Amino acid sequence: MAAKRIGILTGGGDVPGLNSVIKSVVYRASEIGCEVLGIRRGWEGLTHVDLKDPASRSRYILPLNRENTRTIDRTGGTYLHTSRTNPTKMQKLPPTLAGQRFSSKESTEKGVTSTVFDVTPVVLKNIYIFGFYYLFAIFLYYTLIYAS
Repeated sequence: MAAKRIGILTGGGDVPGLNSVIKSVVYRASEIGCEVLGIRRGWEGLTHVDLKDPASRSRYILPLNRENTRTIDRTGGTYLHTSRTNPTKMQKLPPTLAGQRFSSKESTEKGVTSTVFDVTPVVLKNIYIFGFYYLFAIFLYYTLIYAS
């Protein structure tokens, strides 16, 4: 039986603790016999990767193990890097998706009309192709608390 494959990505900005979470997932996965692939640059890794190009794959997909994550919790930021890519609101299609058709929405703000594309089908296809049994998406969201 093949090992289950886990994907992990980070997004929304660099914050303390992201590397500790990555390391914890990798260590636990190794204990239960799972393989872990890190997706570099958040959702951009699943929307921009060109599966036919080895250089693109190595840019966006990083095998993670106990050896290469052993000391990542000692540094700030995120080992996998991050982006603010939202697959449901892509303002510009990457070259790998040029010429493909996706659902889109137009909006007008201050007299300027812009179009955003929903490339969720590409993300789902790539999750299937990589064979992820689980996908951990770790994001930072700010909460504003107002006190008077």
